[in-house]
Amino acid sequence: MPAVVVENLVKDYGTLRAVDGLSFTVEQGEVVALLGPNGAGKSTAVEILEGHRTRTSGQVTVMGADPATGGAAFRDRIGIVLQECGIERELTITEALNHYGACYTRTRPLDEVLELTGLTDLADRRTHQLSGGQKRRIDLALGLIGDPDLLFLDEPTTGFDPSARRQAWDMVRGLRTLGTTILLTSHYMDEVEALADRVLVINQGKLVAQGTPDELRAGIADTTLVRFDQPANGGTVQELFGDLTGTATAANNRIEIRTTNPTGDLHRLTDWALKHDQELGHLEVTRPTLEDVYLDLIGGDENE
Repeated sequence: MPAVVVENLVKDYGTLRAVDGLSFTVEQGEVVALLGPNGAGKSTAVEILEGHRTRTSGQVTVMGADPATGGAAFRDRIGIVLQECGIERELTITEALNHYGACYTRTRPLDEVLELTGLTDLADRRTHQLSGGQKRRIDLALGLIGDPDLLFLDEPTTGFDPSARRQAWDMVRGLRTLGTTILLTSHYMDEVEALADRVLVINQGKLVAQGTPDELRAGIADTTLVRFDQPANGGTVQELFGDLTGTATAANNRIEIRTTNPTGDLHRLTDWALKHDQELGHLEVTRPTLEDVYLDLIGGDENE
């Protein structure tokens, strides 16, 4: 049985339809990333899966139970790492983990959770004495203490420095090898690429794409991106765009050309630059990234 089954999920807030006929599955032991711009409906969908919000219609099964009616037995099998958690200021990390761990019928060994989250040396430190990144590690630890079969991770590495992020990624990989199913939301595309077996992209309450990161990139696999700074003689270079086989756009003093003929278009661009004594500053020739694919799917700027 899949860990999560969602069929035609709908959630309305008055006249606003936040989730509109959403359907997907998450297999046991999978790490699945749920992506979407602000207001796309992903947070509402996740809250329904967690049992924190009721649905308007549709069918949802999580670990074999309906989260709306699963009760304590359902909650005993899931772990949740929210974007922000409120932890009592005067508790030490050890006290917080023991306190929250008492809510579960089974727990991971305390020393193991502290080691997984890099908190061993801070175990006796009071939470109000910790930095933002260290508090985020406590959030991760609280999500793990109940030894969940399914872990919801909402922006898990916000506030982490690069080293801490890599350690958190190793932790997620370790959980996957133990068979833990993970539903991840993140705005860091490198994080999604590093961790996710599969990606679901939601926009305007609907599923617009799903697949592995490689499968999503395959849709524009023949495309090459050519980027460079807007030259001083910008008007002339824009006249050149009509001779290119690719599609050119300009924004924030950068020009981007998407082309399936990179050799020919690069030759035209460099030939123009030499003839006009112009420099194509910060010239890049790259394959599309997962972020490029994601922005294409949601129609541009994530914040729109």
